[in-house]
Amino acid sequence: MRWDAFLDAVAERGEYPSQQEADRAARVVLALLGAHLVGGERAELAARLPETYAVILLNPLQAAEPLDPERFVRATAAWIEGATEETAKWDVGAVLSVAAEAAGEDLMRRILLQLPPDYDLLFGAPQQA
Repeated sequence: MRWDAFLDAVAERGEYPSQQEADRAARVVLALLGAHLVGGERAELAARLPETYAVILLNPLQAAEPLDPERFVRATAAWIEGATEETAKWDVGAVLSVAAEAAGEDLMRRILLQLPPDYDLLFGAPQQA
């Protein structure tokens, strides 16, 4: 997937007013996700993302332990200046739903096996509460 196509999809899904905001969300969410994936699945997902984001996924933020979905959202909020848990949930959904489409069904099934329960909800498109 090309960089501009990925970023346009994230910006549209997240309803961001600028590509800069979509890029910021994508960088944080993919860096956190990369800390939770290992082996072939992380490399395979990286191969389906634009190079900029593939490098971020392959060089993740360090995680001492797997974060459940709620803590993943809180960690995202902590890394994005001015974010709340509600806006971070939106950021996570926007980025991960686009990543899931890039991954395809088979790879997503294998990725979800590596993650704590209920991560499938984070890979859905953002929805208003």
